[in-house]
Amino acid sequence: MQTLLYLDDSYMKEWDAKVGSVDRGKYIVLDRTAFFPKGGGLPSDMGWLSRRADGKKFRVVFAGKFSGLVSHEVDQEGLAPGDMVSCGLDWDRRYRLMRIHTACHILCSVFYRNANALVTGNQLDVGQSRIDFDMQAFEKSAVERYIAEANSIFAKGVEVKAYYMDREEALKTPEMVKLKNALPPDVPRLRIVEIPGIDTQADGGPHVANTKEIGSIRLVGMANKGKENRRVYIELAS
Repeated sequence: MQTLLYLDDSYMKEWDAKVGSVDRGKYIVLDRTAFFPKGGGLPSDMGWLSRRADGKKFRVVFAGKFSGLVSHEVDQEGLAPGDMVSCGLDWDRRYRLMRIHTACHILCSVFYRNANALVTGNQLDVGQSRIDFDMQAFEKSAVERYIAEANSIFAKGVEVKAYYMDREEALKTPEMVKLKNALPPDVPRLRIVEIPGIDTQADGGPHVANTKEIGSIRLVGMANKGKENRRVYIELAS
């Protein structure tokens, strides 16, 4: 069993854990982790593990989920099953990802409400991020209006909530999933991220607690990526 700390506390920066297994010397499974693994368009967290016995540090360069467990790739060999470690995130990086993640939830909701556009793909990052929408009309002036509307929502300071619902009950709400031709994981209970009055989605990633933390975003570029696949490039502006 592995406890995924990031599901219930996006702001956990440091914690203690025990090494459960080591694969090929550099792939570490911990009994508890706040490292978010790459998935859902979000890159993985990075950070460090420090062996409690001697203080030796191992840099975490990637985290991925394999066979239901988060595995941490470290920059050197040396850890062994049973080692106790102190863990820490690259917090500046994680916090920027939290801000753009919540921003994209709101922006996608604005696109859905104004243009009935579903998301066909996305890739978020600490710098430039992209979102692909299933839509026909694709005018820069409209996209700029949607971004301005999203920025005005950020400024309202709306609390972001996370809770759990039975999967069957959650999927009775059509807007719960804004990814085209995609459904959440086939698990009995789903984690729901709600921005009251704005957006509610099944989501397993880290978010800010209040929309004011986002600051603002700006349009970087636009591109046609198929018959009805439109790409929008954005980044944090503040």
